[in-house]
Amino acid sequence: MNNQIVLECHDLSKQYQDGKQLVDVFDSIDFTLQKGEISAIVGASGSGKTTLLNLLAGLDLATAGEVKLAQVSWSSINDAKRSKMRNKEMGFVYQFHHLLAEFSALENVLMPMWIAKMPRAKAAERAKELLGQVGLADRIHHKPSQLSGGERQRVAIARALANRPACVLMDEPTGNLDEKTSLEIQRLIVDLKNRYNMAFLVVTHDEKMLDWMDSAYRLSQGRLTILKGLNA
Repeated sequence: MNNQIVLECHDLSKQYQDGKQLVDVFDSIDFTLQKGEISAIVGASGSGKTTLLNLLAGLDLATAGEVKLAQVSWSSINDAKRSKMRNKEMGFVYQFHHLLAEFSALENVLMPMWIAKMPRAKAAERAKELLGQVGLADRIHHKPSQLSGGERQRVAIARALANRPACVLMDEPTGNLDEKTSLEIQRLIVDLKNRYNMAFLVVTHDEKMLDWMDSAYRLSQGRLTILKGLNA
């Protein structure tokens, strides 16, 4: 890692209106993610992990504080620019793969590159390369219904890497997989991190995943506390 911060938040707070009452979800959270770092945020169901991920991704805006991706504050740009920046600088992997059922694995991986207006020939070459790197070179023309759960998640990971983003956000990426397949996906993530020197943030309730993280945090009662890392 080279201390190049790709994602950060400072004094991040979030409130929701519940009737006449304001409910605090987070209170002055600080977090940084460096290039080439795999970090985890763990917490029980209902602790706000997905809400925090949405704030870091600019899908929701904070009540107070600031989130920056590649040194650009989400609050300083409009919705259209946030969408364009997410497409270029962020990849997303969810517990449920969210692949387009009518499209092949290849077409699903191509989608972010088409949105970014990459030349079609170049995009196709990159998509095939990525699918080969996740072990699906012989499955590129299969639709999601013809793939196993682990294979679908591999397609989702390849899609997340399509535009060479600064970081990839993962929301319970192994939560819907059996233990053997989960371990295979974990090893794949580490391999891709080493290959591309890319930042990964994994939000999970599975504390066994912490063993292979560079850093880890616990989200509880609106606070983020460090569990492992250079500053632990």
